Amino acid sequence: MAVLTVRNLPDDVHRALRVRAAQHGRSTEAEIRDILEKAAKPQGRLKLGSLLVSIAREAGGLSDAEAEHFERLRDQTPAEPLRFE
Repeated sequence: MAVLTVRNLPDDVHRALRVRAAQHGRSTEAEIRDILEKAAKPQGRLKLGSLLVSIAREAGGLSDAEAEHFERLRDQTPAEPLRFE
């Protein structure tokens, strides 16, 4: 996992974080992790895969014949492993 250092955090913000952590029964560090996770990954966010599925459904989706056609066109050659030479 990554490590993050926050410099120049005002004392009143640090105190507020400690109080908030105590209210939730966890460490200040755990409280900050929770705050950052909720800010960076909100529950209501729309994920790309879900968006693409909803667009396909609105457009009527693919018939079995169309899906089979795309499967035949798809390159099925195995990928070459990366070389670090």
